[in-house]
Amino acid sequence: MKKSVKLLGIGAMLFGVMTTQALAKEYKLKMGMTPGTAQNEYKAAEFFAKELDTKSNGQIKLSLYPNGQLGDDRSMLEQMSGGALDFGFLEMARFNLYFPEAEVYSLPYMIRDFAHMQKATFETEIGKNIIEKAEKELGVLVLSQGYNGTRQTTSNKAIKSLKDMKDLKLRVPNASSNLDYAKYTGAAPTPMAFSEVYLALQTNSVDGQENPLSAIKAQKFYEVQPYLAMTNHILNDQLYIMSAMTMEDLPEDLQQVVRDAAKAAAEYHTKLFVDEEAGLIKFFKENKVTVTEPNLDEFRAAMKPVYDKYIAKNKEVGQKAIDEIINAGK
Repeated sequence: MKKSVKLLGIGAMLFGVMTTQALAKEYKLKMGMTPGTAQNEYKAAEFFAKELDTKSNGQIKLSLYPNGQLGDDRSMLEQMSGGALDFGFLEMARFNLYFPEAEVYSLPYMIRDFAHMQKATFETEIGKNIIEKAEKELGVLVLSQGYNGTRQTTSNKAIKSLKDMKDLKLRVPNASSNLDYAKYTGAAPTPMAFSEVYLALQTNSVDGQENPLSAIKAQKFYEVQPYLAMTNHILNDQLYIMSAMTMEDLPEDLQQVVRDAAKAAAEYHTKLFVDEEAGLIKFFKENKVTVTEPNLDEFRAAMKPVYDKYIAKNKEVGQKAIDEIINAGK
């Protein structure tokens, strides 16, 4: 009798486990991004997808859509707001599409390094307010933040000081901070599509360009630009963002899985860029590129009109944002 009861008990437990597994809901989610499959961002997103799958015991399946298949930053933000897209990447400064004060994160020489960027994002009032408004007004959650490289300048002549920037025809993306970097260092800003840059450098239609080291290598700009100046003018971050509607659909245990996986992916994301940058200077030198390290104090001082313009646009909020970020982590 006791044996029969025991067997019945074991059978009930097994049935319960099987029933729980059968009832476990599978969530098929999507992540859109503009980077392509060969870039570090995509590799980090693959890591994120694997983490979600493993840590959720297969309940969360994440499909990746690279190369801007689902649109640009604004389009994907709108899709996340409406719950049509679950995850994406976004630089902190790109929230200026909706909150103008967020531009502070891309002002040249505003951010010292990635540790400073993290403090400026998560420990300042300006950062906390933007993240809160993103959730309340856009329905988008900020999960974590990875390092995405620091922008440097290549050219067809050596840049050893600020005066060497004068009249340099510098290709920049059509974004205010990059345009301002060129303008106020004395260069001639030349907006141009990214796909056209290599040929423009090769034919001397432009004298230089600015991008993170990883992009300079990936696009082979070092083949047609013999000089690289470590200008460190804009630090790029990458936020892992999520539709609040998607998060609400998940049970609490899977919500925690998502948050943990996003943090782990951001750490891996950062490592990819840090490790790559550590070896790239040597790589460029081996490819006959002359690397210079100009005095950045004079570059930084030249940006005062940029900061003044930002403050004039954002008034007290702008002044407070600059003060908070400059002092973050000090």
